[in-house]
Amino acid sequence: MSDSPTDRLRHRVTDPLKGRFVGRDEVIDLIALAVVAGEHLFLFGPPGTAKSLLVREFAGAVRCRYFEYLLTRFSEPTELFGPVDLARLREGVVATVTTDMLPEAEFAFLDELFNANSAILNNLLTVLNERVYRRGAESHRLPLLSAFAASNRLPEDDALQALFDRFLLRCKVDALPRPQLPALLAAGWAIERNGKPMTDVGEALTADDLRAMGQRAKDVDLTPVMETYIDAVAKVRDLGVALSDRRAVKVLKLIAASAVMCGRAGANPSDLWVMRYIWDRAEQIGPLGALVTGILDRAGATDTPHPRATRPETVDAESLASELAAAERELVVGLKLVDLARLRERVQAAADRAAWVTDETGRSHLLAQAGLLLEKLG
Repeated sequence: MSDSPTDRLRHRVTDPLKGRFVGRDEVIDLIALAVVAGEHLFLFGPPGTAKSLLVREFAGAVRCRYFEYLLTRFSEPTELFGPVDLARLREGVVATVTTDMLPEAEFAFLDELFNANSAILNNLLTVLNERVYRRGAESHRLPLLSAFAASNRLPEDDALQALFDRFLLRCKVDALPRPQLPALLAAGWAIERNGKPMTDVGEALTADDLRAMGQRAKDVDLTPVMETYIDAVAKVRDLGVALSDRRAVKVLKLIAASAVMCGRAGANPSDLWVMRYIWDRAEQIGPLGALVTGILDRAGATDTPHPRATRPETVDAESLASELAAAERELVVGLKLVDLARLRERVQAAADRAAWVTDETGRSHLLAQAGLLLEKLG
């Protein structure tokens, strides 16, 4: 087996994690993409869907400094960035004790991100954008590779929207559908019994290895995809996604990182799979996925595509249409909350599969049908 950082990332980190966490391959691949690209990932979904555990276990499989914190409305900056050094304060110097705090972390996870208050907000914006923490006259350069955050809601006011904007990648993490419950329970019970984070065997992947992969990404030849990408940016904007010029440039980092993770020195159209995860609102997820699927289909087969760019299965449009029609018939007045939740789960799963329907007209129709049903289900 090759001992390159790329192979170690796959064989010692992502593959073992995928074996332990049922139905979470997508999240694991996105965590890996984020750290290689040096960008931040936001996980959107209800509590209890292993968001924090996945990040924690990924960090545990890498030799790195890790910081994790659950934000509340009453959290203070010192809880993230460290307290004032009282000994130096007596000397008239304002300094921060950053030991084991966010300014020293290479991986950071912030749970319930949008509970950040104004006292924390401005500091976080600088940390995420510039990798710098400032307090008075002091300034700390941060070794942060990537920050990860989670919430079960999306931002509504402008201040929090600015914070959300710092997370280039966004992934919706839902509870697993009923067919996957047996495998989930078996794997979950195994994790509970062991009670220990995943530890690597042999030569571990390090934060410096990931930095080296990030440096390689800067040398990736993007010329083969640039024309396709320019067209894709225009179509994504037409869809209503707020893809600013700054974010459009940053997405190139994701494309280059995808190429590096596939062992290539040049990007190819399959690397545009990353564009599925640049949505702003939940209702854009299905249409954006369908748009990117269409772009990948038109590009045709490529050499060593990223697994996320590969069509997972042959999707039967007629079968999906029947599923959605059946779900609509079941939506009656007085349905119990638990039945509503299960129905919504089925419709969302159908919508996710609809994004892979080959026929563009059929795909659009199914996504529109699923969208209307999800609106009715609340």
